[in-house]
Amino acid sequence: MKILRVKKKKEFSRALRAGKRTHAESLTIIFLPSDRTRFAVCVGKKYGKSVVRNRIKRLLREAFRAHAHALKAPYLILLIPRAAKSYSYAAFERDVGRIFKREKLVEDCTQEPAAAKLAVPQKKGI
Repeated sequence: MKILRVKKKKEFSRALRAGKRTHAESLTIIFLPSDRTRFAVCVGKKYGKSVVRNRIKRLLREAFRAHAHALKAPYLILLIPRAAKSYSYAAFERDVGRIFKREKLVEDCTQEPAAAKLAVPQKKGI
């Protein structure tokens, strides 16, 4: 699935004005039906210096990609993190999955997150 980035100010403005906002513990997602799946990460200077901001962007992009394949329709999606002392991929990935399920943006609600698929099961009784 090819996912395009939102780059134009006009698209950002339309999503901020007409999109539906939903919140989780670590982030806010604004989504709007679109012709193709497009997304953007909005991280301003209040989050820290460029190293911190770029890390947040990388984490959010990967969290989105873990669930993007399950979207049932194309959407324009903006990901906005909440200010915190530390940021983790696990928190972002969990919240993206929860929001997508809560807003019924994904096809299969029983699908487990990508991080859980990678976990190695522990043997019991040894």
